[in-house]
Amino acid sequence: MKITDLLQRDTIQLNLRSGSKREVIEELVDVLDHAGKLHDRDGYRDAILQRENESTTGLGEGIAIPHAKTKAVKAPAIAFGRSSGVDYEALDGQPSRLFFMIAAGEDANNEHLETLSKLSVYLMDPAFQEQLYAANSESDVIRAIEEKEAVEEKPDVVKPIHEEGPFIVAVTACPTGIAHTYMAADSLKQKAEAMGVDMKVETNGSTGVKNELTAEDIKRATAVIVAADKAVEMDRFAGKRVIEVPVAQGIRKPEELINRALKQDAPVYTANPSGEGKKEQRTGIYKHLMSGVSAMLPLVVAGGLLIAISFFWGINSANPDDPSYNEFAAQLMTIGGAAFGFLVPILAGFIAMSIADRPGLAPGLVAGLLANQGNAGFLGGLIAGFLAGYVVLFLKKALAKLPNSLEGLKPVLLYPLLGSFISGMIMLLVVNEPIAALMTWLMDTLNSMSGANAILLGVIVGGMMAVDMGGPINKTAYVFGTAALTAGNQEVMAAVMAGGMVPPLLVALASTVFARQKFSKQEREAGKTAYIMGASFITEAAIPFAAADPIRVLPSAILGSAIAGGLSAFFTIQLPAPHGGIFVFPLLEGAGNVVMSMGLYALAIVTGALVGALLLSFLKKPLTTTTTVQTKDVA
Repeated sequence: MKITDLLQRDTIQLNLRSGSKREVIEELVDVLDHAGKLHDRDGYRDAILQRENESTTGLGEGIAIPHAKTKAVKAPAIAFGRSSGVDYEALDGQPSRLFFMIAAGEDANNEHLETLSKLSVYLMDPAFQEQLYAANSESDVIRAIEEKEAVEEKPDVVKPIHEEGPFIVAVTACPTGIAHTYMAADSLKQKAEAMGVDMKVETNGSTGVKNELTAEDIKRATAVIVAADKAVEMDRFAGKRVIEVPVAQGIRKPEELINRALKQDAPVYTANPSGEGKKEQRTGIYKHLMSGVSAMLPLVVAGGLLIAISFFWGINSANPDDPSYNEFAAQLMTIGGAAFGFLVPILAGFIAMSIADRPGLAPGLVAGLLANQGNAGFLGGLIAGFLAGYVVLFLKKALAKLPNSLEGLKPVLLYPLLGSFISGMIMLLVVNEPIAALMTWLMDTLNSMSGANAILLGVIVGGMMAVDMGGPINKTAYVFGTAALTAGNQEVMAAVMAGGMVPPLLVALASTVFARQKFSKQEREAGKTAYIMGASFITEAAIPFAAADPIRVLPSAILGSAIAGGLSAFFTIQLPAPHGGIFVFPLLEGAGNVVMSMGLYALAIVTGALVGALLLSFLKKPLTTTTTVQTKDVA
């Protein structure tokens, strides 16, 4: 099958009108939809956006290949679009001009998928790119592709591997396995050939594993490069130096990766006794903590919002003995409470799994549940997760010399049984009682805080939300707020959300109102989006501005957020929901009535945003060169 069987004149748009990444996607989806290639236009668009959230398909050098494999596709197809330049969050930060949108159905056969993947390889050729830039009509585009196919359609020649000299093996893979997988493989092979290095690259694409590495290949290899955005089989690399990077680096940085491989600049990969690989070099406590927090947060948001919504019928509307009782409100409270009941076990379970892989999950869940039942709270859950994870690691080493005949029993019997028993006994006999006492003291202290102490706490947690905008300090403040919320203290959560809403709002005000002349056009456009993001409590919208000018943006954001958090505490605002921005303002309490609470809370946020925006406008240097800010889709 030829590419031109999938790319036809009615799926070519030589003059895209779009001015942003989202608009380009919408316009090309419309092209495919109008050509009758889609069952479900919105479903296909959502699949494209989901793929973009995993990693940008803006490859750099003016090229982007948005793609998705989904049941929303009626017939495999390609849409081509050309633009004068759009900020597509490309890997090199440059505007994208050539767009190939690839649509593959869930049941697309290998022939279709291989044809689609060929296109991504062709785009690595600068001469082919120039032909596309110069095309004056749809026919010119078709002709350029036909000429390229005529040149490239020849059988692959497997070059002999020299017995002497360095030899490198690589694996490339991306979530959809259509474009990036093959582009990374081609980029690595071309650069290795230019450098005089023997290389074999295995691709894990939609059509399956191709050019699979043999045991002999791996044994001979100087080092291994794994350029992948999805899981690949790793145990086979045990004992080898392994470089693990996103698939995009295989496309953009092949020479750097090959040089690292030649120098063996990588940790040795080891496979643990359960058959699940892990790196010899640890990724750190923060990575394990964030694994637990990330798994827990959806429960926090779902449970917290359901409980908060139940308060619409009254603060005691879930109590059958209260005059305000409402059956639906009671049901919401029950469901929200069920979600909250999973918080500590899930936190502990996923921390343990991050440490010890899947064998750590069950002991972590058990230890976390015991922490919850013993009133040890979030702190007890953290201890339970790390305890269970490292207990399982100890068991893996202790049981490593058991007969091979028992190998299959380890992950299904020995690790969960012994891991749960040891972790559980330590939680019951050692951890729960003192940690429960500590948590009780901490919550009593928080609940007793008033006046200057409460305001100081609001200043601290509010400012922390702006320090790294989604990083560990931000997440620490957020988890502290949710922990206080589940313990009945709603003022801390209010200060946390106020602090988190300020950074996007202040950069929006500075770039669109107070100091427009000091920001580039792209920054002003990003600022407009930041209004919506800030109002929705998505702090990460300010990250592009902070990354471009941290010396001026961060102090302004921290000051503004600290002021907002402090004023929220000063006004004694209470927030029963852990997320939502302006959409949960009607749930606010603490300042007499809902209307007054909403007004004072808005005043706190606006004051912080205004102070931060004015400071940033003063500190910001006049614009002397064109600056590009890349904005990110935030799910």
